[in-house]
Amino acid sequence: MIRLLGKMRQQAPGWPEYLADRAVRVQHPLLKDFFAAGCPDSATPISDVPMAALDIETTGLDPRRHAIVSVGVVPFSLARIPLRERRYWVLKPARVLTEQSVTLHRITHTEVENAPDLAEILPELLELLKGRITVVHYRHIERPFLDSGIEARLGEGIRFPMIDTMSLEARLHRQSLWARFRRWLGRPPISIRLHNSRERYGLPAYQGHHALVDALATAELLQAQVASHYAPETPVSELWS
Repeated sequence: MIRLLGKMRQQAPGWPEYLADRAVRVQHPLLKDFFAAGCPDSATPISDVPMAALDIETTGLDPRRHAIVSVGVVPFSLARIPLRERRYWVLKPARVLTEQSVTLHRITHTEVENAPDLAEILPELLELLKGRITVVHYRHIERPFLDSGIEARLGEGIRFPMIDTMSLEARLHRQSLWARFRRWLGRPPISIRLHNSRERYGLPAYQGHHALVDALATAELLQAQVASHYAPETPVSELWS
């Protein structure tokens, strides 16, 4: 049984195959164009992979009850971060801002009153992301919120490979033998939040909960992670989820 399961995993389609299949099946032109651009082959060295750091700020944590309020994107590579290509949008959420949301993100009712809907920025957002590997810190926010938001507007959802810098930190500080030994000793877990993760690599402290700043912080964190724990030749498949 174990051997059979292993064989099934090896035969399961990877991200390039998945995107090619979605390009054939989706109906909306925006999504068809996005999926048709594909992604780098799984064996591509991370140094050769075009990437885009993405951060979205939301009114809460549940995509069924909350909405996206801002989006930041920073295209980059392992070697450089061309900040002139950055993009940032404040969006008008489908639901009223809560007091907690305003306090956390500092985006007010006045700012969102005349802001665009997610649908209005989708052509530019998807153009920035297509053909690149998206890099996030905690994909369980960006992935479901984008999928839910796009499905609500285009009638079809979206899913694509992501490199999750929080997941890479978890491999080192939550899943390693040393991390398990620390838990056995009753030690508190090492924080893998964006600020604390950057601190371990000597990266400067930035003001958090701003989509553009957090996207930049995530791009810099991945560069530091690869420099410290991987190599430029590391296949992208070892990093993406």
